[in-house]
Amino acid sequence: MSDFDLVIRADRVLIGGRWRGHAIGVKDGVITRIGPRHAEWSAREIVSIPSDQVLIPGVVDTHVHVNEPGRTSWEGFASATRAAAAGGVTTIIDMPLNSIPPTTTVEALEAKRSVAASQASVDVGFWGGAIPASLGALRPLHDEGVFGFKAFLSPSGVDEFPHLSAAQLREALAETGQFGGVVIIHAEDPDRLEPFSGGRYYEDFLASRPDASETSAIATIISALRATGGRAHILHLSSAKALNAIRGAKAEGLHLTVETCPHYLVLDAGTIDDGATQFKCCPPVRDSANREALWDALLDGTIDFVASDHSPATAELKLDGDFGRAWGGISGLQVMLAAIANGAREREIPLATALSWLTEKPAAFAGLENKGTIREGARADLVAFAPDRAWTVDPSALEHRNPVSAFGGRTLTGQAVHTWVGGKQAHPHIDEEPPPGTLLRRSTVAPEHPALT
Repeated sequence: MSDFDLVIRADRVLIGGRWRGHAIGVKDGVITRIGPRHAEWSAREIVSIPSDQVLIPGVVDTHVHVNEPGRTSWEGFASATRAAAAGGVTTIIDMPLNSIPPTTTVEALEAKRSVAASQASVDVGFWGGAIPASLGALRPLHDEGVFGFKAFLSPSGVDEFPHLSAAQLREALAETGQFGGVVIIHAEDPDRLEPFSGGRYYEDFLASRPDASETSAIATIISALRATGGRAHILHLSSAKALNAIRGAKAEGLHLTVETCPHYLVLDAGTIDDGATQFKCCPPVRDSANREALWDALLDGTIDFVASDHSPATAELKLDGDFGRAWGGISGLQVMLAAIANGAREREIPLATALSWLTEKPAAFAGLENKGTIREGARADLVAFAPDRAWTVDPSALEHRNPVSAFGGRTLTGQAVHTWVGGKQAHPHIDEEPPPGTLLRRSTVAPEHPALT
């Protein structure tokens, strides 16, 4: 009998923030042994990683809109998880919108799980939704294993997922605080949004969603945390002007975590052409000085990690040319790892540091203790990554269902080459093999306040 199902040998394996030569032994989907690079082990499959590649933990993306059921033409579990695997993402947590119905009831969660189970090329978990009609009834979803509850403070863009008022946010935080849950929040204040009648000019769209909308909403969240003692997470931070308030809240000991996204770290408003609605997202991409401040906030721990906020739509809805009508979301799931690695390289940030924002820190936030790291006992979610390989993003060549990307035409350095999910290689193009992903439930012991920094 073989010692292992799979052995992977590599000159550089990321373990504990350091690069080391090792062999990784995998049995039943778990890393069961880490040994010397040339350990004489037997296995059903032995893979040697070329010297120009490194072995890293699989990326954990906690912010993905899969949109199935209901808007599967926008994405769907088959295409989304193939794209994830192709980009080195081995775990996604699906947002409760823009599917129909949204994941605001146990029945809706069961519907999602039923369609995802046979299609998942990577592991998939689910967020629940906190909308006005579901307040007071969040516990059943929590008990069914959702990872927390998504809420908006401004209109979500879809009628079936209305936003919460400031008072309702306090209700949600108080309610989830009773059972150790977390509310993850789209932080824009609708009273600070400016009128916008649409048009081709990006600067007009940007002006309609000013920094003040984010800073005001984040002040509301911080106030609600003080009042309730709950746990909140700020989604897709765009405005660097909110950073000082966030730093203060963390120093105060409030249970607050924060993410930002690849599009805010790579793109900038000064390079977005009029009519280029593939760049539309809410909150918007801001200027280059703001972008650099976000990188600094990742480095000092004010921002905890990076998530894609993959929010796709059909080309017809997205490439409208009018920033008022076009769908407001960026498709970034498959390019996230490369985009962040490339951005870190440009700023001389060590690759190991950048990878922590994509692997161990989001895994800790979600309570996924056996993910985001390479160690004995962890799930064998692994990626062979070529850090020096340059490639140009071609939207039509990505696994996303619709060939639309704000990263299209951009040359990135760093590319996922092979992805293993639970020790099984994810094969995006081999339909006859069952996909290796599994469905995830939140740990029964939720982290009280993850020490992500």
